[in-house]
Formats: sequence, C-alpha cells, structure tokens
Amino acid sequence: MLKTSSLALRLVVAAGLWMAAALAIGGFLLSSLFAGSALRSFDARLVVYLEALVAGSEIDPTGVLAIDAALGDPRFDQALSGWYWQVSAPGMEAQRSRSLWDQTLATDQATLPGQATGYDIGDADGNRLRAVARDIKLPGAPAALRYIVAGGTGEIEAEIRGFNIALAWSLSVLGAGLLIALLVQVRYGLRPLRLVRQALIAIRMGEASRLEGDFPSEIAPLSNELNNLLEHNAAVVERARTHVSNLAHALKTPLAVLANEAERGEDAFAQTVRRQIAAMRGQVDHYLSRARTAAARGVIGIRTEVAPAIEDLRRTLLRLHRDRGVAIEVVCEPGLMFRGERQDLEEMLGNLIDNACKWGRSRIEVRAERREDRLHITVDDDGPGLASDDRDGLFQRGKRLDERVPGSGHGLAIVRDIAELYDGKAMLDASPLGGLRAVLDLPAAAPRATGYREASP
Repeated sequence: MLKTSSLALRLVVAAGLWMAAALAIGGFLLSSLFAGSALRSFDARLVVYLEALVAGSEIDPTGVLAIDAALGDPRFDQALSGWYWQVSAPGMEAQRSRSLWDQTLATDQATLPGQATGYDIGDADGNRLRAVARDIKLPGAPAALRYIVAGGTGEIEAEIRGFNIALAWSLSVLGAGLLIALLVQVRYGLRPLRLVRQALIAIRMGEASRLEGDFPSEIAPLSNELNNLLEHNAAVVERARTHVSNLAHALKTPLAVLANEAERGEDAFAQTVRRQIAAMRGQVDHYLSRARTAAARGVIGIRTEVAPAIEDLRRTLLRLHRDRGVAIEVVCEPGLMFRGERQDLEEMLGNLIDNACKWGRSRIEVRAERREDRLHITVDDDGPGLASDDRDGLFQRGKRLDERVPGSGHGLAIVRDIAELYDGKAMLDASPLGGLRAVLDLPAAAPRATGYREASP
C-alpha cells in the first residue's frame, strides 16, 4: 500500500497520468484512422456500383435513357432496404432502383467534374445514408446525367463500433500491463532505499554498527555520509564518557581524603562531615550515572543480552548475602535483549535485586520477558512488603524507611532516572510472594535464538 506522501506514489501517479494520456490520444487517433479507412472503403464500394450502373446505361434512338445493369446486390430490388440508385437529368424522367419505391434522392449536391463525390444524406424515414454522385455525359443525351448510388451507414457504424470496443479493451489491457510493469520498475528502482531503511533499523536495534551493502552510485554517497555520522556520534559519546570518568576521579579523591580525616575524630563535627561526605558521594554517583547513561543512550545500535547480565548479578549477590541464605531464581525468555548499555541494566537490576536480598526472607524471584517491543522485568521477594503510600515515596533521593538496613537511599532514585533516560519506567507493587515487587519497563532490542533459565538456592 503506497502512502500519499511516498516517493513511489509520486512516480507512479506522474508516469500513470502520462501513460493514460498517451493511450487516450493514441486510441483516439487509431479510431479516427479506422473510421476514415472504413468510410473510404465504403465509398469505393459505392463507386463500383456506380460504374457498373454507368456501364449498363445508353441513350436509345428516341432519346430515352435505357439502363440494363446487373449490380449483383438484391438489396437494390427490396423496397426501402437502404440501398438505392438513381439517374436523373434536367428535362428527363428520373430512373431509380426498385428499392426507392416512390421516393427520390436529392440531387442538389455539388460534384467535381469527372469525379465521384461522396457525401451524407438522409432518406424519407430519417435514416442516414452515404452516397456517391457523378455527372456523366452519354452520347446522344441532351445534358449530363447525374448518377447517384447510396447505401445505409449502419454497416459502417457497426464496423467502427466493433473496432472501438476491441480497441478500448486492448488499450485497457495494455494500460494495466504497463501500470503493473511501472509498479514493478518503481519497486525495483527504490529497493536500495528500502535496504538503507532496513540497515538503519538494524543499527537502531543493535544488530549492526554501520550501513553495510553494495548500494547504487546514487545511494552510495548517502550511505557513506551516514556511516561518517555514526562514527562521529560514537566518537563524541566516547569523549563524553572520558570526561565523566575524569570528573568522577577528580571528585572522589578529595572526598576520600576528607572521609579519612573525618574518621579520626568522634566529635559532632566529624560525624557531621562523615554524613555530608556520604551524601556528596551519593549525589556524585547519582549525577555521574545520569550523565553516563545520557551519553550512552546517544549511541545508536547498542544493545545488551539480558540473561548473562542477570546471571552475573545473581552470582555476585549470592556471595554478598550468603549469610542470609536467600535463594535467587531467574526466569528469562530466550534471546531477550535490552536496547541499551549492559552497565546501565546491571546498575538498575543490581539495586533492585540487592534491595530484595536485604528485605527478603528466603526467596527472590527475577523474571524477564518481552511484551511487544518492550522489556518487562520483575523482581519479587518474600519479605514484609510495604504499604502503597510508602512505596510511592521510595523513589525520592535519600528516602529510607528503615535506617537499620545499610544503604544511602539513592539506589531506587538512580534506577528510576536511568529507566526514564531510556524512555522506560520503574514501579513498585505488592508481590505474589508476600513482599515487594519491583517492575522495570524498558525498550527491547531484536531477540536472539538462545535463552537462559536457572534457579539457585
């Protein structure tokens, strides 16, 4: 289906209009030529009858016109058949065919000397006739005789009508064939543009890093420029990452020095410094994470396989929380891909699974599946859970409901910010296991054919 704004539709409509105009003009010319040819052929047939009539005419010694001509067509003997002949002259009784009965043919048509002249007339009943007339001076005749032979035009009209119908069908079939050929030509001609579109989709979905293919000379410059743009974009993002990393080192080193100095004292001032350093570290981590994620999101075509990332987090968190004896079960759809960086996915899932391990009693369940073009991940625990009012406030930076559990209160805020940078969402809900459910809704990339499922106590 061609869209109204498509280049293919413009080409098809423009060429189709020219083609329709050419076929219409050609059909009109062919019809006109055939009609003229049919009329000339009919006139030639009438001339043959007229010459036969002339050959059978003579003036007898008494000056009376005698006609003894066999025209070979019985319609000249059938009354009002539409085929007639007539011979007349001033001061002479007209001679006419039996088919004329008591009618006469008009004789006021001008003729060329020595030539048969064709013209259209009508009979007494209003029927159209085609006639040829010629003035001939016979020996012994006091004046030139006008010979007229006429025939009904119904035969010509039927012949022309049949030709026009056949011509219309032929041109219609030809036009349909040309239109189909035009559509095939346009589709084949624009195929390189569709290949470019598919290549760009593959880059956006993370299946390729640049435009690859043997494009025509008209498309090759566009392909080269797009590849240069992709390389420039990747270089800009890499420079941004380097600056972010440098900034992290520049800030964290002075904070570490201040923290070490504050650890030496136990007074109120030292405790205040330690709290503020912890808050500053949380803020640094938070905003550096946002800056890094925003830069990474600008890279076209990046994607991450979900199952290995979850498995690495599962092994790491099992070691960190081995003293609590929690089991982490992972269920992941085959070939599931996240359209983003692995580090961002691990940071979001790491915070969510780590919180579940802190609050869960014995069981953590992580499920990842694809819903249309979205990646849906849930993290459930069997802990005490939270009321809906408390769940809504947990995504605020620094918000902690229980100071006895280690943490800075920035983890869920970071999860929410990273998810939003990928046009995703992070939500909390009640878990069917009895505790808290964390939900991540993120963009999915094209799936792969392999999957992962593993449960570990």
